[in-house]
Amino acid sequence: MRRMVGSVEGILFVILLALCVVLSLATDSFFSMQNFFDLLNNQSVNIIFAVGLVVVLIAGGIDISFSVAASVVQYVVVVMMIQIGGGNWLLGFVAAMVCGLALGLFNAFLIHKLRIVSIIASIGTYNLFFGLLMYLTRGRSIYAIPDWLDERVALLTVGADRAEATLYLPALVMLVVVSVAWFILARTGFGRLVYGFGSDPEAARRSGVRIAVMQGFAYGWLGLCAGIAGLMQAHMVREVVPNALYGRELDVLAAVVLGGAVLGGGRGTVLGAALGVLLLAVVQNGLNLLGVTPYAFKAIVGAIILIAVTFTNFDKVAPLIGLSNRKARTT
Repeated sequence: MRRMVGSVEGILFVILLALCVVLSLATDSFFSMQNFFDLLNNQSVNIIFAVGLVVVLIAGGIDISFSVAASVVQYVVVVMMIQIGGGNWLLGFVAAMVCGLALGLFNAFLIHKLRIVSIIASIGTYNLFFGLLMYLTRGRSIYAIPDWLDERVALLTVGADRAEATLYLPALVMLVVVSVAWFILARTGFGRLVYGFGSDPEAARRSGVRIAVMQGFAYGWLGLCAGIAGLMQAHMVREVVPNALYGRELDVLAAVVLGGAVLGGGRGTVLGAALGVLLLAVVQNGLNLLGVTPYAFKAIVGAIILIAVTFTNFDKVAPLIGLSNRKARTT
């Protein structure tokens, strides 16, 4: 808790808490268990995305294809389960993770073996995955999904009758994914290698760190998270819509950089990424309750990305500016 004070996570937590207090006073419906549970249920998918993306950013890369990869996974898994007679949760999770991992490793292959810049590679796979998905499915949705995926799994119910608030399975899955990612990055030597590789890839390579392993882990982990998120999205909405997750990548990217990750690598935390998602979710929820146009939220997301990139670049050039000023004073 002491380490959180003064950190990006601590600042985000304070801002989030203050925002909740303001919205509770400004609206009648914000401060309710139903609204809080709805936020957790609805943002579980984005938090799973963010937990995957933050690892890629820490490793010094960037990937915007994860939302489309999730759409591909949920379509493939549901069709596969229907063809084998329905399946179950175990088969669904295994299929989603394997399929998502494969798509993530494909990105890693392009970046490592073909030496394609990560943002260019992910833009390419973003359009490749989405184009193939829409072409092969002709944009058709699947409404008759297996029973186990269609039935809501309640974890916790508070209240009764019309005041009842329920927390569902995606919240538990999100908590498990967050815990695993946190443990790997914060409590293992491999996690420290990921941070070191993101900070200085060349120094890490000279120290014996295998670049292929680092990139394979980062993009493979994001792909695995995308697969899980896609399955949870289908479970929450009880259908598979090919373009349901299209365009969500920028919101998640904004949340992750808001949580302390930088586009240059070497910085970022799982907790910060999760808090970033929750902060943006509360902002969006508050704007909706106040009757503000949803376009304002898109403007806020765009501003966050621009500010984050600006501060990232400023952090890199500031020492050079200071050095040049010192030289100017000595001449």
